[in-house]
Amino acid sequence: MSSTIINLIIQIIAGAIGGNAAAAGMDKVDLGKVGNTVAGALGGVGGGQILGALVPALAAAAAGVDLKAVVGQLVGGSVGGAILTIIVGMLKNAMAKS
Repeated sequence: MSSTIINLIIQIIAGAIGGNAAAAGMDKVDLGKVGNTVAGALGGVGGGQILGALVPALAAAAAGVDLKAVVGQLVGGSVGGAILTIIVGMLKNAMAKS
């Protein structure tokens, strides 16, 4: 498999975990299990791509498994997933009030 696909898979999984963790920590942003997972996965891909663009060493995996690249994708994916889940949850609550 190419390193791009592996990075995307890592970002999706980390984002889904980050989104569910953010929703578990903040009840007001909970979108339900499926909503948290989808928002987290999308945010994970976005966060991982942004971090990869800002720190090119994390995006370029060497031959084989590069630990720095994997950790970078995990961090970017989980933070991105948590942030997007929180934003979507807050928007959903704001729209429900009006």
